[in-house]
Amino acid sequence: MAVLSEALTQILIPTSALIGIGFALLQWLLVSKVKVSVDYGKKDGYKDKLIEDEEEGAENADAVIKCAEIQNAISVGATSFLFTQYKYLGIFMVAFAVVIFLFLGSVKGFSTQSEPCTYNPGNLCKPALANAMFSTIAFLLGALTSVLSGFLGMKIATYANARTTLEARKGVGKAFITAFRSGAVMGFLLAANGLLVLYVTINLFKLYYGDDWEGLYESITGYGLGGSSMALFGRVGGGIYTKAADVGADLVGKVEKNIPEDDPRNPAVIADNVGDNVGDIAGMGSDLFGSYAESSCAALFVASISSFGITHDYSAMSYPLTISAMGIVICLITTLFATDLAEIRHVSEIEPSLKRQLLISTILMTAGIAVVSFFALPSEFTLFNFGTEKAVKNWHLFFCVSIGLWAGLAIGYTTEYYTSNAYSPVQDVADSCRTGAATNVIFGLALGYKSVIIPIFAIAIAIYISFSLAAMYGVAVAALGMLSTIATGLAIDAYGPISDNAGGIAEMAGMSHKIRERTDALDAAGNTTAAIGKGFAIGSAALVSLALFGAFVSRAGIKTVDVLTPKVFIGLIVGAMLPYWFSAMTMKSVGSAALKMVEEVRRQFNTIPGLMEGRAKPDYANCVKISTDASLREMIPPGALVMLTPLIAGTLFGVETLAGVLAGSLVSGVQVAISASNTGGAWDNAKKYIEAGASEHAKSLGPKGSDPHKAAVIGDTIGDPLKDTSGPSLNILIKLMAVESLVFAPFFAAHGGLLFKLL
Repeated sequence: MAVLSEALTQILIPTSALIGIGFALLQWLLVSKVKVSVDYGKKDGYKDKLIEDEEEGAENADAVIKCAEIQNAISVGATSFLFTQYKYLGIFMVAFAVVIFLFLGSVKGFSTQSEPCTYNPGNLCKPALANAMFSTIAFLLGALTSVLSGFLGMKIATYANARTTLEARKGVGKAFITAFRSGAVMGFLLAANGLLVLYVTINLFKLYYGDDWEGLYESITGYGLGGSSMALFGRVGGGIYTKAADVGADLVGKVEKNIPEDDPRNPAVIADNVGDNVGDIAGMGSDLFGSYAESSCAALFVASISSFGITHDYSAMSYPLTISAMGIVICLITTLFATDLAEIRHVSEIEPSLKRQLLISTILMTAGIAVVSFFALPSEFTLFNFGTEKAVKNWHLFFCVSIGLWAGLAIGYTTEYYTSNAYSPVQDVADSCRTGAATNVIFGLALGYKSVIIPIFAIAIAIYISFSLAAMYGVAVAALGMLSTIATGLAIDAYGPISDNAGGIAEMAGMSHKIRERTDALDAAGNTTAAIGKGFAIGSAALVSLALFGAFVSRAGIKTVDVLTPKVFIGLIVGAMLPYWFSAMTMKSVGSAALKMVEEVRRQFNTIPGLMEGRAKPDYANCVKISTDASLREMIPPGALVMLTPLIAGTLFGVETLAGVLAGSLVSGVQVAISASNTGGAWDNAKKYIEAGASEHAKSLGPKGSDPHKAAVIGDTIGDPLKDTSGPSLNILIKLMAVESLVFAPFFAAHGGLLFKLL
């Protein structure tokens, strides 16, 4: 038996989740101390306190009032978009919950009789109808938690953006801490909520299931499905919204009218800033929550049919949850390094400080995993390995989780190397802008394809080692290892859009050049960290979906997936095509929405007298409406493609073809996702490199408005839908199809393959 008793495990998991929530609220309290209103009561004390080095620019009180107005506009826009989106998603959730219930209930003809267990036929398990009902409840809980994660993230981001702008007047260090703290609020709330809801759900389901752990953890897989299905629509809808506005604002504003980014005269500027929050924050939050929920569900499901589940060893069974609980505590310590233990005094210290966060959390977490593996697991046990039992020792699992964790770091650092303008790849892309947009596009695409190499090797090594040591359970906990520092990863990730918004607010409020420089430096670092976050999301998605694939194959009763059988091969080749079909849909959606946006922005510049001179105000609301309508309309077809593929393949062609589809989409989706994200990130930072003009090389390409700069803006615009719509949504495609197949596996195994039965 494990050293850690069941009672202690039952206390430790919820306690660390509550600590995470408490820490998030504390950070939020600290951010809220920055006021976004002018206090006239104190006799100039406000000005003495806040402004040390603000000589030029708008009047101080005016600037604060303007910041508050803009922040309010962004917050209202983001909230109303999410509410509209959630209305549509609510209808989808109810409809899909009914589908889950009907499909799973019909496995045994809606019978309420207990039946022999699938893996342990000597024992009796709960009826299939119970599994249908509890899977449906878990699906709804996962969906609600996912929506909540996204919404809370968006709220804190829109709360913090203007505060970061105002703090930038005191210096870059203060602004950095405000932005980072706000990111941490989101990171810790999400990690802790995800863990707490999962823990409570398992304990409530246990009241009914009792000793039938196989049925219990099979129904829990619905939690992962709920999380990811919401994330898909959040990511695609948010991505289309933000990029339609971004592309429209850039093409007319920067290229045609030659006005700076985030200029208040640009009608699409509010929509662009709203988009950062609904796409990069709400979408990203739901996405990583989905990964986290699925890797936990995959690990729990495989463990329930292994010796942990059969001997009812609760501490060992809860190993995935204990790892996540340890992760929250480790990330809490790591966050203090950025906010309290070291202060940033210069712009050049921002990016290294964020990178240190990744490294510190990884090193500390490795020690944390060792402690958990030693105390929560028995020294020897057996794990399910496709029909056989594999003997495993507790230190094997320590290596599985650690290899996932370090593979995540390798992917993060590789992504950073290829997308940060401090290194040669992006500088080469910037240099290629001398000869126009065409060479910039060629160099950027080549960089994206090349950036796939190291992450794929990292994933491959992680898969090989973890599978060799602990079969499919090893791969599931490796994915969990990569996501164990999710609180820090999300804090770094959410920091990006918050700084981006802060820069936009500084420009629109007419603040001085010095402040805009500081927010630009925060934003450039944020761009790279956003790329690192996407790298993590894609890498973990690959491992998660492989683990889910293994669980699906076990549950569907397939002995081997043989590529040489035609049933499997047709699935494989169709599965490999899906990421391209999906990307085509999302790219086209962004293109057509951007087209409408460009026409609207041009119309306003041409018909509103005095807009270009700054005498009249543009109609921001119209642009927000275009983005909202387009994203809600266009998110449905890609979503339907992903949600319906497993159902159609499983029902008509059977489990073997579906296994082929899953393998194909995993293998091709990872490559397309990494290259799309990194190409887009590199083009964006090549443009920022030229704009900043920090080195002699960058100065020779600039200034803003020069021909190389215009070529860089075109590259950046092409990269926008790649890095913020297609790329990040693809990792959800891979995971979602796998988890959906796992949830519906009992139905496919019983009634699937109708076409082949008829032939």
